Amino acid sequence: MFDTVLIANRGEIALRIQRACRAMGLKTVAIHSEADRDARYVALADQALCIGPAPASRTYLNAAAILLAAEVSGAQAIHPGYGFLSESAAFAEQIARAGLTFIGPPADCIRTMGDKVAAKRAMRAAGVPCVPGPDSALPDDPAEVRAIAREIGYPVIIKAAGGGGGRGMRIVREARELDDTLALTRAEASQAFKNPAVYIEKFLEKPRHIEIQVLCDAHDNHLWLGDRDCSMQRRNQKVVEEAPAPGIDRALVERVGASCVEACRRIGYRGAGTFEFLYEDGEFFFIEMNTRVQVEHPVTEMTTGIDIVKEQIRIAQGDPLPMKQNDIVRRGHAVELRINAEDPNSFAPSPGTVTRWDVPGGIGIRIDSHIAAGASVPRHYDSLIGKLIAHGATRDEALARARVALSELRTDGIRTNVPLHQAILADPAFCEGGYDIHHLEHWMHARAARA
Repeated sequence: MFDTVLIANRGEIALRIQRACRAMGLKTVAIHSEADRDARYVALADQALCIGPAPASRTYLNAAAILLAAEVSGAQAIHPGYGFLSESAAFAEQIARAGLTFIGPPADCIRTMGDKVAAKRAMRAAGVPCVPGPDSALPDDPAEVRAIAREIGYPVIIKAAGGGGGRGMRIVREARELDDTLALTRAEASQAFKNPAVYIEKFLEKPRHIEIQVLCDAHDNHLWLGDRDCSMQRRNQKVVEEAPAPGIDRALVERVGASCVEACRRIGYRGAGTFEFLYEDGEFFFIEMNTRVQVEHPVTEMTTGIDIVKEQIRIAQGDPLPMKQNDIVRRGHAVELRINAEDPNSFAPSPGTVTRWDVPGGIGIRIDSHIAAGASVPRHYDSLIGKLIAHGATRDEALARARVALSELRTDGIRTNVPLHQAILADPAFCEGGYDIHHLEHWMHARAARA
């Protein structure tokens, strides 16, 4: 058990974790950089410690500074949020060695699922459907690699075993491109992820990106909470998410969800996690697991009524989950729009001081944001400043509420991507549902050509 949680993150997720802790009667410690000194969650924390200058490498990625802050503050647990050190097995191990509780899965699970080759092997063993391709790293001999690619069939995609976030992957459409692409991907993997291992899979031309949310405790309770569609992406970065995924057979989703639960049981998973799949022609294909809370977790919370962050904390305290699989009921539809401080056309970041921040309200509307009038948006970090989540009895109702909410959101002092979201919600293909991961970029190119 613990009564004080250090939040090793910033921005909207820091405030989200803080609210869950306060609702549970737990004290919070906010660490922050000099650039985030005046942030809202810093003012609301029971303790706040500045651990360094603005660059993330000196603060939010500085494990030694974070652990020292925990020691100084008396915090007994650390919640990593998402990004930064949230999927660092080494960080989780350092926390354990310091006698503290890491609010996340065991380090060995993070390590297994962080290596895409090892993860694929574990998923296949549990019966989780995977993209065609070997569940091992590619050999050094180019001739052997060419033989593997021929067996899979072009096009194929080469990926870094330690990659993520859309980096460390390249498509090969013809055999003559293979050798050069393989060399480039290996070099990038070694430099970016300190792991030169790469693997190969069949490249799916028009897939959707579908996720399955899981929660697992230390008492043999392994649950899946539903699915999400995260196909609305730009440069492999999600822009809009919704739950459930429209137009997919529910019986198929149930089977895939059950296989995810079995995988968690086999690897001894504990905490919140997300299985990511590509979906094409009525089939699911596992691509990776995120061993942390996701940016898009609110759409699952809105459709299940389950506070995922609260359950993360309860699991870390050693408590059993208060529900069984049969207790989980998904109601209605939810959509999340990521609000970024950026130009809606060029996507250039728009740091500065927010002089006006009027947020919408009404039935089914939720705003997760650390922003208020007078807040500073630093240039040093990701441009996400908030999330607008709309829930309704049906998808059409959720989208209608989202449109109204967007019309009420007012921000001055910086630029935001609200106009882009308004245009997306007016796009007939999006409104119909079932769009693939390439839809947003194709739609933006067509819109730019007409301008």
